[in-house]
Amino acid sequence: MTLKEERELRKKQKLEAEYARLETMFEYEKEYSDCEYIAGIDEVGRGPLAGPVVTACVIMPKDVRIPYVNDSKKVTEKRREELYDIIKEKALTIGIGIASEKRIDEINILQATYEAMREAINNLEIKPDILLNDAVNIPGVDIKQVPIIKGDAKSFTIACASIIAKVTRDRMMVELDKKYPNYGFAKNKGYGTKQHTDALREFGPCEIHRRTFIGNFIK
Repeated sequence: MTLKEERELRKKQKLEAEYARLETMFEYEKEYSDCEYIAGIDEVGRGPLAGPVVTACVIMPKDVRIPYVNDSKKVTEKRREELYDIIKEKALTIGIGIASEKRIDEINILQATYEAMREAINNLEIKPDILLNDAVNIPGVDIKQVPIIKGDAKSFTIACASIIAKVTRDRMMVELDKKYPNYGFAKNKGYGTKQHTDALREFGPCEIHRRTFIGNFIK
């Protein structure tokens, strides 16, 4: 076997292993296959000191398989961007929900997340028959829900939502960094890194900081 043939074989074996891994993420989709439209929903941004929480709700065609889709935290930034474009192209419908830092301060992060999730569901062009949720049970929703602990690593549909939400929020924070350049938002995405908390102490909070989150870092 030539060196080129060996490389091609390894490449083929690697892709076969990835498709085998991917198939393990369809356990819940197969369990509820009697439902025509299965939506996955996830959020990004519950922990940061600044910026919004962003949710995504996604309905994918049942026969679609996209290699390397996984919990967005397990995927590199470059691959997330690539997968974002593929998911957007393949999805039957995607809904986005956003709760601002002001809304988070008004009603707390959990209620703001629920509100953003309801917005994402309402922004779908197709009403789902069932919702696969990452861990939570969303109040005020008249659709059957299946909360799945660590769902973004166990369900393909939730993982797709995770990637859409993550890329959407990251792009927002990159834009906000241009308006508020002192805090490193393009890099830290609003999370409490040392650079970010040092900047908070030096410059004080900016307009998009969550006042209920930053008490330990300002006078």
